[in-house]
Amino acid sequence: MKLRHFLLIGIFTVGSFINAQEVKKNAIEVTGVAEMEVEPDEIIFSIGIKADNKNQLADNEKLLFETLKKDGVKNEDIKFKSMYQNLYSKTTKFTKSFQFKVNTKTNVSKLFEDLNQKWVSNLNIAEIKNTKIADFRKTVKINALKAAKEKADYLLESIGKKTGTPLEIVEIEDYMSDSVLPVAYKSRMTNVQMEAADAGVDYSSFDNIENIKLKFSIKTRYEIL
Repeated sequence: MKLRHFLLIGIFTVGSFINAQEVKKNAIEVTGVAEMEVEPDEIIFSIGIKADNKNQLADNEKLLFETLKKDGVKNEDIKFKSMYQNLYSKTTKFTKSFQFKVNTKTNVSKLFEDLNQKWVSNLNIAEIKNTKIADFRKTVKINALKAAKEKADYLLESIGKKTGTPLEIVEIEDYMSDSVLPVAYKSRMTNVQMEAADAGVDYSSFDNIENIKLKFSIKTRYEIL
């Protein structure tokens, strides 16, 4: 019984090894790549307000919310981020920061003008988004897989072979994000009180914002027929 048991194990092991070698020998491995540029439809701004005392800070916060509401920004799209008190400053002692979201319906240029106030300390782009980015990501991945299959087809056809069953599909994430801050904006943020000519980049319209770039690679292994 023991001898038979060991023989069965030996046969199974040798068989598995042969099968593994056959798969490796009769397979082709290729990588498909796909890219897509997506236009942003949301921008998230970071904004800071300043004041000399708590009462003034509260008043300036009220002014901020009133201004944003007037320009179509909903209360639920405004988020408090932080508050800071500088005990050693001889001028501004209190600051508070928020983030708010705008979409393509927002007149960003007018919003900038309305926020060009002395009590606003800074206004920066925090994120650039597309609300349907998840669907676009799926499309790019599918296109990458199709590209891999197409590559395997024409390579094997050149030697008189055909693509068989996929044996392995591995996703390689080159770049994927629900939001992005383009490199051009990372090194130079905009303060609403600086001259437009000095800013170098016009943020006042969605047309001037770089597209979100998606890129995916799919590595596949197909049986050779």
